[in-house]
Amino acid sequence: MIQEYSKYTDDDRFAWKSLFDRQMEVLPGRASQAYFDGIKAINFSRDKIPHFEEVNKVLKSITGWQLEVVKGLIDNKLFFELLENKRFPASTWFRKPEQLDYLEEPDMFHDVFGHVPLLTNQHFFKFLNGLSKIALKNIKNEYAIELISRLYWYTVEFGLIDNENGLKIYGAGILSSSGESIYCLSNKPERRPYNVAEIMNTPYIKDKFQEKYWVINSYKQLFESVDEIEETLGKMLVTNHN
Repeated sequence: MIQEYSKYTDDDRFAWKSLFDRQMEVLPGRASQAYFDGIKAINFSRDKIPHFEEVNKVLKSITGWQLEVVKGLIDNKLFFELLENKRFPASTWFRKPEQLDYLEEPDMFHDVFGHVPLLTNQHFFKFLNGLSKIALKNIKNEYAIELISRLYWYTVEFGLIDNENGLKIYGAGILSSSGESIYCLSNKPERRPYNVAEIMNTPYIKDKFQEKYWVINSYKQLFESVDEIEETLGKMLVTNHN
């Protein structure tokens, strides 16, 4: 599949510009510096829907990653195979103007604005790569994939980081949502230090804001937890089997 760039409509351009403007008002002071570094490196702007060919040239030169066009949600095996091979699956369609506030299935704004900037961070993309390798070793075990998906959900999609710059957002599901960008840093949800076993024991929430967020202290910590993830997964699979 390819991105049919010439087919984008005025509604598509409106969606990108409106969502970009809204998030760039909310995210300064809230999002991780690594995220803003990625935005700058890839040169995203309000006035232009990202062109995958251009994005891929930049990403490849920085980290070797590429965007891979997909229609929408894909099966677990293909998803993790793409990540293992430094290919991030991204849809090319946009939500309609009346869907700007909420959309359950990820569109291009979520996939690209939310995820792509952090693909320029070495420790972050190495974490993605390591997690995908574990998933592929266990791809036929639905319970294992569920546990790994929780790790992905509470880090890549809804993770927070607390370092020398203070408590910030790095999860794409938050970065692409104005409401959750504000909510996650408020005094309403519970926030806990990053804990692999806890996360694996916590089902994720799709239809409302998260009740808990796990907080890393660095992207290096995230990457260095890969061995722990594999070890914890093995123990939980044994317990479940028994």
